[in-house]
Amino acid sequence: MRKERIMGINVTSEIKPLKKVLLHRPGAEIENLTPEYLERLLFDDIPYLKVAQEEHDAFAQVLRDNGVEVVYLHELAAKVMEDPDVKDEFIKMFIKEAKVESEQVKEELYNYLISFNCNEELIRKTMAGISKSELKKAKARHLEDFLNEAYPFITDPMPNLYFTRDPFASIGNSISLNRMYSETRNRETIYAHFIFKYHTDFKGTNRLYDRDFDYNIEGGDILNISEKVLAIGISQRTAPQAIEKISERIFFETPDSKIETVLAFKIPKTRAYMHLDTVFTQVDYDKFTIHPQIEGPLEIFELTKGENGKVKITKESMTLQEVLSKYLECDVKLIRCGGGDYVISQREQWNDGSNTLCIRPGEVIVYSRNYVTNKILEEYGIKTHVIPSSELSRGRGGPRCMSMPLIREV
Repeated sequence: MRKERIMGINVTSEIKPLKKVLLHRPGAEIENLTPEYLERLLFDDIPYLKVAQEEHDAFAQVLRDNGVEVVYLHELAAKVMEDPDVKDEFIKMFIKEAKVESEQVKEELYNYLISFNCNEELIRKTMAGISKSELKKAKARHLEDFLNEAYPFITDPMPNLYFTRDPFASIGNSISLNRMYSETRNRETIYAHFIFKYHTDFKGTNRLYDRDFDYNIEGGDILNISEKVLAIGISQRTAPQAIEKISERIFFETPDSKIETVLAFKIPKTRAYMHLDTVFTQVDYDKFTIHPQIEGPLEIFELTKGENGKVKITKESMTLQEVLSKYLECDVKLIRCGGGDYVISQREQWNDGSNTLCIRPGEVIVYSRNYVTNKILEEYGIKTHVIPSSELSRGRGGPRCMSMPLIREV
């Protein structure tokens, strides 16, 4: 019996049973990382691709074994390329956003990409990066070309793509199509742009934020606390102005939205705490994993619908536990990464011990290497699905970072 395809977006919780999720299986973009360009491409290390793919496949299989439909970014993007006009539009936008300046190289690059008969191969190639050796006729013609002659790529690889949480975020029946913090990652959102513009399952989805807006915001900072409450981190990668903008659009431009409150959490602006979901995630109705160093005091702001089209902003004076308890209307328990031990929590925080993916209330997917935190979760009655993580973790993101829920049960 053929399983019915679930269409559209519906996510109003971090813990309701997960039905459909978007992943990206790491590809050749990982093998295009080199030590001298790690900082440019926002990586700290180079994962071993073969093992990273095996680990990612194990992750996807855990999801399937638990009744979750898994869809892949490159397949959705390739589907919309079946229309020749869309394919032409995509390639031209890709070249423009790769900031290719030489007209000769632009022309050769366009001819190279349009020649791909397999659309999945086309998408994978744009993700992997295109080296100068692949375009034989491309020659240095401008002073900048000569200065950058040693750089091996015409278009940069996108190794962060397997963290599908960040380019866009599901919020209710809408999405936030994000403007990313760095130019390196902002190019990743081109795939979601085309999927939500043209894919039969997703076109017409309301955009609460768009990739050409002025201020940066990333999906790892956006948590659907409940149908009525959205949490967003003010972080290294999400600007306060973006949070105000998305709040305005929720309260005044999206009449069917049920969100009544946006909570803005100010978190440390460091790489170890780059997003809100790297310091806490919800694992049950009344339980969250947290990094001990963000328990408090935190600056927390309540954004609600004000008068005359303005967002009302109130600074909260409560602890994290008190704020979560108030808005979830229950006695919330905070489960400390590493049990609160400084050395263990620092080590496991580096490997995203607080970054779990909840597939149903009280049931989460976690990295194997965070064994201390995993044991503590089990002691709190949380069922853990442990996945291998020696290579995936090198990208500084956990199971939540690697997944974008598209459908959770109502």
